Amino acid sequence: MLAWSWLGRADYRRVLADQLALRERVWAGGEGAVYLCEHPPVITLGRSANIANVLAAGDVPVVQIERGGDVTYHGPGQLMIYPIVRLRAGVVDFLSRISAAIAEACAVFGVAGAEFRRDPAGVWLGDRKLAACGIHIGRGVSVHGFALNIATPHDAWLRIRPCGLSVPQVSLADVLAERQVTVEQVAAELGPRLVRALL
Repeated sequence: MLAWSWLGRADYRRVLADQLALRERVWAGGEGAVYLCEHPPVITLGRSANIANVLAAGDVPVVQIERGGDVTYHGPGQLMIYPIVRLRAGVVDFLSRISAAIAEACAVFGVAGAEFRRDPAGVWLGDRKLAACGIHIGRGVSVHGFALNIATPHDAWLRIRPCGLSVPQVSLADVLAERQVTVEQVAAELGPRLVRALL
C-alpha cells in the first residue's frame, strides 16, 4: 500500500539519500512512498542546468543532481513533493496525475484554476508558475519531484533564473493575501490525494 510521510523541515541531502535508498527497495520489489517536506534554502542544478542561471547563490548551497531540467530554488515556505514510485503508465500521465492532485489541494484552500503544462513543465496559475517539476526515472521508478510555492519569499527568486526562464513565480500566499496557510497544512491535504492519484 502506497503511503505518504510528512518529514517536516529536513536537510536536502538527507532527503535525497532517503529517496535513493527507497528507490533501491522499490527496484527490489518493495513498496514506494511519497515524501513531503520543506527544506532549508538550497539551489539544485538538473542535468541540463546552465550555471549562468544561478544569479546570486550567496551562502545558499548549490547541489548538482540527476533530475531533468535547469536551476531550481528550494527553501522555507515551499512544499517539496517526492514520489518514489514505480510508474504505471507514461511520464506525462504521471506528471499530470500529480499536478491534478496539487490543483485539487490548492482549490481546497481557495486557489482554483491551477493546471499542468508540459512546456515549460510545471503547475501554472494563469501566466505564473505555482510549482516547478523535475524528476528522474530510472528502471521505471521515479525520484525527485515537485516544488509547490506556499509562501516562498519573493527575494528567493532573485538568486536564480528559475528553470532558465524569465517567468513570474507565484505562491498560494500571494493569492490568498489575508489568509495564512502553512506548508504542513497543505501537505496534510495533498498527501492522501497524491496516494489516490498514484495508485
